[in-house]
Amino acid sequence: MSPNLNNTIYESFIQCLKEVSPEPDPDISSILFSSTVNTAAYTAVLQSSIRNRRFNTANTPKPAVIVTPTKEYHVQAAVICAKKLGVQILIRSGGHDYNGRSYVSHEQNFILVDMYKLHNVTVDMTTETAVVQTGAQLGELYYRIWEKSKVHGFPAGVCPTVGVGGHISGGGYGTMIRKYGLSVDQVVDARIVDAKGRVLDRKSMGEDLFWAICGGGGASFGVVLSYTVKLVPVPKVNTVFRITRTAAENVTDLLYKWQLIAPTIDRDLFIRVILMPETVNNQVTVQPVFIAHFLGDSGRLLQIMSNNFPELGLKKEDCLEVSWVESIFYWAVLDYKSPPELLLDRHSDSVNFLIRKSDYVQTPISKSGWASILDKLGALGKCGLYLNPYGGIMEEIPTDATPFPHRAGNLFKIQYSMNWSEDDPKLDEKYLHQTRILFEFMTKYVSKNPRCAFLNYRDLDIGVMHGTGVSGYNSGKVYGEKYFKGNFNRLVKVKTRVDPDNFFRTEQSIPTLPKVKNADPVLFSRI
Repeated sequence: MSPNLNNTIYESFIQCLKEVSPEPDPDISSILFSSTVNTAAYTAVLQSSIRNRRFNTANTPKPAVIVTPTKEYHVQAAVICAKKLGVQILIRSGGHDYNGRSYVSHEQNFILVDMYKLHNVTVDMTTETAVVQTGAQLGELYYRIWEKSKVHGFPAGVCPTVGVGGHISGGGYGTMIRKYGLSVDQVVDARIVDAKGRVLDRKSMGEDLFWAICGGGGASFGVVLSYTVKLVPVPKVNTVFRITRTAAENVTDLLYKWQLIAPTIDRDLFIRVILMPETVNNQVTVQPVFIAHFLGDSGRLLQIMSNNFPELGLKKEDCLEVSWVESIFYWAVLDYKSPPELLLDRHSDSVNFLIRKSDYVQTPISKSGWASILDKLGALGKCGLYLNPYGGIMEEIPTDATPFPHRAGNLFKIQYSMNWSEDDPKLDEKYLHQTRILFEFMTKYVSKNPRCAFLNYRDLDIGVMHGTGVSGYNSGKVYGEKYFKGNFNRLVKVKTRVDPDNFFRTEQSIPTLPKVKNADPVLFSRI
């Protein structure tokens, strides 16, 4: 984008903001950043929440203007002005979108609304709820809960710097998924700015839109300002462990048994498996790591493991008894004795180049299948798998309770994980290629018709939207049914009602129903 065009958009935008703001705001310019006006500040704001260095290069498309609202009406004004100027608007909370779609666009002109200054968290222990603005990070939510109660928590992710907005609107899960379900399963209210610039809560937006933004990706429907969530009880004593097993310890047998018991064992227990190739003495080896969070003391955990998974050989000395907030640090691979205030550090994680993909496994993988998977990981040498069990309460929640459909019948979810630190475009291609080879190799082991995917692990390889109308709907359906299965068409209907002009859009947003003259009524009755 040319500097002159950037400057024109900036000047038009700031003038519009002043005109549509409901009250005089002499500091309105302080929330606007442009590469041609306040270059250093613009660059600092843009890069502050970039979590994938693949999308922080000279060639990465940049927003013409960044808006950093501090008040709700700033968001309203930004939406109204972006629509008036005919430019695309993107919304960023924590910047963890794996493909950078919260701040990168293929469209020529776009504006970024960065929510990071709207990060207030209010915990009310009389109702056991929290109102959390979408610019907050999970660590801030966890800290504010800890401030008020040592026996309450919230079922969300293990990375404290993940933004609340994207995490919850895409589903959100953590180590308490088998006990309490997803983050969206605990949402009771929300506030959103819609395509008309109105601020709506659950009552005024209606149940269909509320349903859509609780797992269907909020940025397809508006700018979510905050979520009201229910807190969940957690015990004073939690137990965690991390055990590594070697090839000499019958790891294929362990993996085979894990996939059978991890989804069916006591729902207070979550056992993740990490399969990450490592090079030791010029030899590539894959040693499974079993990492667990148990809502209870080590004595009860040892009894459960002895009865259900004795093959892992868990011992008392493997177990660490911690508080719930200490378990957050443990799972974030930080010192579990860290001061809780560290959760307020919004830049505590390192940033690498990375690629992610996802899959769901619904049929047990044979021992020979696990052996093949380990061999393939070793042969590729760098891409790893994170295996996250389902089961528990996830078997009981209907698939259409929220847009997130991946409930009963899933043994575990796979995250494909590839990281590197070297700034070399050739490595981008190399590691993208390796990850895609592994993804293709796994086809025979994972869900089919459709091959499902997790929205919060956004993957542009599974499809992108092309055009509008029929082509937009048909291309959107390709990735939409992988993310949402049978809930996709309901999301399309909601989208068409609340944003018929498709103002809120990205390469993988929810499409609108095509406006087709003389359309086949039978065809469109199925939508």
